[in-house]
Amino acid sequence: MLGASSTPAQVRAYVREHPVRSTAGLARGFMQANLLAVPQRHAFDFLLFAQRNPKPCPIVGVLEAGQYSSPLLPGGDIRTDVPGYRVFAEGQLVAEPADALAHWREDLVGFLIGCSFTFETALADNGIALAHIEQGRNVPMYRTNIATERAGIFGGPMVVSMRPIPAAQVADAVRVTSRYPQVHGAPVHVGNPEEIGIGDVSQPDFGEAVDIPAGHIPVFWACGVTPQAVVMDSCPELAITHQPGKMLVTDARDVDYQVP
Repeated sequence: MLGASSTPAQVRAYVREHPVRSTAGLARGFMQANLLAVPQRHAFDFLLFAQRNPKPCPIVGVLEAGQYSSPLLPGGDIRTDVPGYRVFAEGQLVAEPADALAHWREDLVGFLIGCSFTFETALADNGIALAHIEQGRNVPMYRTNIATERAGIFGGPMVVSMRPIPAAQVADAVRVTSRYPQVHGAPVHVGNPEEIGIGDVSQPDFGEAVDIPAGHIPVFWACGVTPQAVVMDSCPELAITHQPGKMLVTDARDVDYQVP
């Protein structure tokens, strides 16, 4: 069985053959990444989009057309080593396959984008419990009314992930996560979800709702699912992504993305 002590290579090998609910908590201490692959003719637009929107789209790696692996996943393959994929055609979700082999094209450029699962080890090490892990659920994610800055064909709303944090530990959560700017960094919002366009936290757009214990405050971080919301709004001819909460587990260490 997979768990916190699994190596990234073990996780990648396992998910090629078996489904998992989420990669949260797996391969403790190793960086997890979101995936977006788009045709090469749209790649510069997305790279510029990410440069203009580093909070939700911090790029940690780029794979050129025809490239399937990188030093972040030695011997791995981005077409098979994510636990689940989403395929969009003209902005419409058309498939959610276990691997992307049948949908991949040789002109696709793969972007690896930092994921907030990476700083969860640091939160846990500081005594901050994570509801989605304790409750065995996928982290809840929401479209917001926070607009991204457009670049080329790409534009749309920011997506956020939510973790309920005890009121007395919110400042600690902000301090800890602010040291990880390449995996979204500090929260973008704390408290009332309606202020960022979320009408009901029990109805996430992606992932699963979590129970919010008494005395806990919803805290929202920018999320690497933002490119999927942007794809839905921008309608490129083809885009392949990970399924939300099912990340590419890399060989990079979490601490490599921590700043002093």
